[in-house]
Amino acid sequence: MTVDEIKSLLASQGEEAQALLNKGLQTKLQTLDNCVHLRGLIEYSSCCAKNCLYCGLRCTNASAIRYTMSDQEVFDCAQLAMQLHYGSIAIQSGERSDRAFVDKITFLVREIKRQTDGKLGITLSCGEQTEETYRKWFDAGAHRYLLRIEASNPDLYYKIHPKDHDFDKRVACIESLIKIGYQTGTGCMIGLPFQTLDDLASDLLFFQEKQVAMVGMGPFIPHPDTPLWQYRNAIPSVAERVQLTLKMIALLRIIMPEINMVAATAVQTLDPQGREKAVKAGANVIMPNLSPENYRKEYLIYPDKPSVSDNAINDQQELEKSLQAINHRILYDAWGDSVAFTKQHLKS
Repeated sequence: MTVDEIKSLLASQGEEAQALLNKGLQTKLQTLDNCVHLRGLIEYSSCCAKNCLYCGLRCTNASAIRYTMSDQEVFDCAQLAMQLHYGSIAIQSGERSDRAFVDKITFLVREIKRQTDGKLGITLSCGEQTEETYRKWFDAGAHRYLLRIEASNPDLYYKIHPKDHDFDKRVACIESLIKIGYQTGTGCMIGLPFQTLDDLASDLLFFQEKQVAMVGMGPFIPHPDTPLWQYRNAIPSVAERVQLTLKMIALLRIIMPEINMVAATAVQTLDPQGREKAVKAGANVIMPNLSPENYRKEYLIYPDKPSVSDNAINDQQELEKSLQAINHRILYDAWGDSVAFTKQHLKS
């Protein structure tokens, strides 16, 4: 697909837009199945050394409450994922690269693998690191890593990041992850200030060019304690951002039919049925939050995250019902590896 073809579909409305979403679902069902893979989300720490212009966890945000989960709290979350038969967890954190943090993540990954007898898949999302660190975490037992590019157009990338960020370094990190052997994921925000349909089309082609195994993308939600808040009235409406996200998901499913794609919490934040709509557009991964309730309200990359109870079993039952209503089912006790990655790995 060319940039112009993608732009035309992203601009589609009405029946044409619905046809695109239907095609995304049809492609997923034909290429994969109607299964949804779960990643139990552990929001490990809100401490961050970065100062991204869109993120509520940015280091200069004095209003943010900082925390780091104890080792036992992390292990309890992993055990809960096992109890609920999730198959995989995702450890997400504010970005740090100091020795203490790197060693702690190494220990947590290795210990979770030991405690679960290697049965629990582990995804990490801990930002830019050295190739040595990525390899250390891979050797400890992590096998998936999510590092979102956020914007594949360097000009837009520098408009949403402070001057100490390096676009080329971000891309190099993604390439390092792929080289090491991770099922590598990336993604973008949709509806950013200054963003054009050209930018979004280029994002999709960037994912295709890098042949990533998974993608997580969702609508931009402005945070009042960030510099981009001042542009909140210059971005698409809530409805437009949700619809644009769904079209991006459908298009990527058509372009890269075998990858894993997340139904992001951000789309559920803007639309109570957003997660289910994303699944119907082509997403096949959901990340229920397993973090202790007292931490969830402090991990605010963006505001107004959907309130979830501390009863994971009830949450799971509600999720099962909502997915059954759209003719999907959860695949339990499985890592849910990307078919695209598995095929590439077999070839190599």
